[in-house]
Amino acid sequence: MKGTIVNVIAVIVGSSLGIFIGDKLPKRFKAVIIQAIGLFTFLIGTSMMLKGEHFIIVFLALILGGITGESLRLEAHLTSVIERLKSRVSPGSPHFVEGFVTATLIFCVGAMTVVGSIQEGLTGDATLLYTKSVMDGITSLTLASSFGIGVIFSAGSVLVIQGSLTLLGSKLQFLTNPAYINNLTSVGGVLIIALGFELLKIRKIKILNLLPALVYAVLFTLLVK
Repeated sequence: MKGTIVNVIAVIVGSSLGIFIGDKLPKRFKAVIIQAIGLFTFLIGTSMMLKGEHFIIVFLALILGGITGESLRLEAHLTSVIERLKSRVSPGSPHFVEGFVTATLIFCVGAMTVVGSIQEGLTGDATLLYTKSVMDGITSLTLASSFGIGVIFSAGSVLVIQGSLTLLGSKLQFLTNPAYINNLTSVGGVLIIALGFELLKIRKIKILNLLPALVYAVLFTLLVK
């Protein structure tokens, strides 16, 4: 799990620097940065979404994922957990939840996360995760400069998600097949586009309720192969 540990450290260091810089920025600059991040998430999400091989799978995964998430009230439950964490570590942070969710989605949904983690679990080669660590470190600095301390706690999400994929590498090797990884990445891209809508205050979307769509993307791809 060397790659994941390096990734976690990169997020913590980048976030810490971002928080330090953010404390010195006027609110108007933070507002501009958040808008830039919102536009950037559209770019990331769109590039990811277009990698899908079967868009009907993406569509069905989002529909059933949303129904599942709404039935389980994932948004309410996960937000409640994050809010409790906020109340203990930074009650006065206005963007704690937003920062945590934004960073977690950007850092943990994508091909580099899945392929890099499984690759390290199977071969011990963490090269891809080291590359991702550099990217996440720079991104976390930018995010934390506007969203604050919530971003640093996304390092926990990276540890749990990437660590689990690495430990289960031998059993999840099939996910590195292009059909699986492309459809999974496409669904993740849609979630990140939805995040862009929220950051730009275009529309509030229950993104956390859509998370089960990632599981359905894998299941539907399995059925059509």
